[in-house]
Amino acid sequence: MNKRALIVVDIQNDYFANGKWPLAGAEAAADNAARIIAAARDAGDLVVHVTHESAGENAAFFLAGSEGAQIHPKVLNRPGETVIVKNHVNAFRETDLKATLDRNGIEDITVVGSMSHMCVDAVTRAASDFGYQVTVIHDACATRDLEFNGALLPAAQVHAAFMAAFAFAYASVLSTDEALAVRGELRASA
Repeated sequence: MNKRALIVVDIQNDYFANGKWPLAGAEAAADNAARIIAAARDAGDLVVHVTHESAGENAAFFLAGSEGAQIHPKVLNRPGETVIVKNHVNAFRETDLKATLDRNGIEDITVVGSMSHMCVDAVTRAASDFGYQVTVIHDACATRDLEFNGALLPAAQVHAAFMAAFAFAYASVLSTDEALAVRGELRASA
């Protein structure tokens, strides 16, 4: 049986309604992430929380030591669960994430979190490039509207574009309900 890990990416207070950088659908995504976290814990999977900290007083959000940089209460880590603090978009860059996964013999990774088009994208692609089997839970991820070259891109379209790209070459992309059903089938056949 493959060893599995859940990577919970940047579900931090600044991404919610009263934060400095609110995302579309952050509450619903966090609710679904909490369901995935509970299932991972019940199965004895490694749960790794990744948080972003920005250096400098002029940071737009996730200022180190601020309330906004704290893990959101819906998905708080438990004592003993690994918390990786990153300062770059990619959670593997200049952190011990890969060493943690390898030390635990991880082969399969599930990803939930924020933002779909940035940190979720970076960790998903890097994990796939490192040879892990990756699953992204699409409704446990959130993003925001973007603007490019004068065009406004609604968050739902940004999110869908990134999920489509993952599904094309980098990861299995499932809903929370689909992922929990698969987990139930695996448990029943064990």
